[in-house]
Amino acid sequence: MKQILVLFTVFVFLGPALRAQFNEKPVLNLQNEDEALLNWGYFLGFNQYDFKFNYKEDTEDILVRKSMGFNVGLIGELRLNKFMDLRFEPGLHYNQRDLGSRSYFEGEEEEAVREVKSTYINFPLLLKVSTKRLGNWKPFIIGGASTSLNLGSNEKSVEDNASGTFRMKKNTYYYEMGFGIDFYLEYFKFSPSIRGVFAINDELIRDNDPNSRWTGNIDTMKTRGLFVNFTFE
Repeated sequence: MKQILVLFTVFVFLGPALRAQFNEKPVLNLQNEDEALLNWGYFLGFNQYDFKFNYKEDTEDILVRKSMGFNVGLIGELRLNKFMDLRFEPGLHYNQRDLGSRSYFEGEEEEAVREVKSTYINFPLLLKVSTKRLGNWKPFIIGGASTSLNLGSNEKSVEDNASGTFRMKKNTYYYEMGFGIDFYLEYFKFSPSIRGVFAINDELIRDNDPNSRWTGNIDTMKTRGLFVNFTFE
């Protein structure tokens, strides 16, 4: 509900300005915005993280209950040419995922659940490819690679799921891809975007017991997620 209220507030304040950008002959704002070699900004947004499990045996042992988290970070942009920019977007991402069995989530049994709280410091290096500017707006696609530090990984914990501690690797590597629109407002450029992120490496640290119900049948566990960001430059 809090995320919906924030989105509603953003569009209440920016909605009239954004609609004005689609006028047939708008007054051009920030005409020299894209001419600088270097550009700076920040972003705020939301995320929803998930896990993709691959199992050794063909069973679905663990289900994930997803929740909404938040993103905040900075932007550094290097102009390559009229249509391409190289971007570095270090940010802080917070999220929680609950892991449990199907019977637990369907309320059939009172079983254990693992709350996986993750605070990521993310370091993406991205290529932004834009179309020609159309009045006061410009669509773009964006993609690249990133790495993150998971401050809540429990990687160095000597306890495992036998003591209620779910362990993950601290370092994760991803590829990212998405799309968005640059809106040139009177005083700044506003860019909403949607991006998918997909981990490359296995993040799971196995329990000491090879037959653990939490890790014994898992071949790989990789994060995947969806970001909705609002960029101000």
